[in-house]
Amino acid sequence: MDRFDQMSVLVAVVDGGSFSAAGRALGMPLATVSRKVADLEANLGTRLLSRTTRQLALTEAGRTYVAACRQILERVEEAERVAAGEYAVPRGELVISAPIVFGRLHVLPVVSAFLAAYPEIRIRLALSDRVVDLVDDHVDIALRIGALGDSRLVARTVGIIRPVLCASPAYLGRSGRPADPDDLAGHAVVAFEGALSSTAWSFGEPPNQRRVTVAPRLVVNTAEAAIDAAIAGVGITRVLSYQVEAALRSGALECVLEAFAPAAWPVSLVHAGQGLAPRKLGAFMDFAAPRLKARLVEAARAGKPIDQT
Repeated sequence: MDRFDQMSVLVAVVDGGSFSAAGRALGMPLATVSRKVADLEANLGTRLLSRTTRQLALTEAGRTYVAACRQILERVEEAERVAAGEYAVPRGELVISAPIVFGRLHVLPVVSAFLAAYPEIRIRLALSDRVVDLVDDHVDIALRIGALGDSRLVARTVGIIRPVLCASPAYLGRSGRPADPDDLAGHAVVAFEGALSSTAWSFGEPPNQRRVTVAPRLVVNTAEAAIDAAIAGVGITRVLSYQVEAALRSGALECVLEAFAPAAWPVSLVHAGQGLAPRKLGAFMDFAAPRLKARLVEAARAGKPIDQT
């Protein structure tokens, strides 16, 4: 048991980036953390960590050993979940990842309803626009927007979204409404650097897809800022349909060039699908998928920016 304890402490040190961070995460005195790692190194007869006053790094032996530790600890944890009945009834903790805006608007309400229905499950919802690695980041379920590049993932499609172009009624009244993507050359454009390119905009679907190069007057780094600028009348912006749903619903923005709608992006719930799946994972997938699909359909009806299949 001491060896498992030492492994857990070592992994916590690596994940936290320092002995003090590991101590806080484990509720353990700094001296105890340091001693356990030192005892482990002494038992193995090799250094696992390279320590300086500024940083902590794994040695070559340490990288190999920590990777093995993670596998061993995960197997022990899985065995404990089986023994505790987590695979028989939905209980325990779920770690879920989702993009920031989509997660706040759509995933969080579904999570709230799920927690009310399953009182023995706890959820940690991590909202980030970074595409997480489910295994390395210890994420149970992720919501992904766009084509899935990892064929190892088990996916359930819950709907589609599209990039949409929109502008304020004031801007369109002042500058006119573009009738063709090429007309954008004569318009002020607000772009954001993110999932969508800020200068090369696609229209239509393959094999008749067109790409138009735009010269933005304003480039921002969040969709929210691009939407705010468009509402203020700065110009035409392109964002994902769910990001602009509220502004379309209220009439603060209007869609343009709808006849040239770009190709749709799938929205999927994914999980790693390794080993025996606990009931909590299946319960959330079954609960969330139809509700997310319904929310996307309702969003499409509200602003009419997307189609649904």
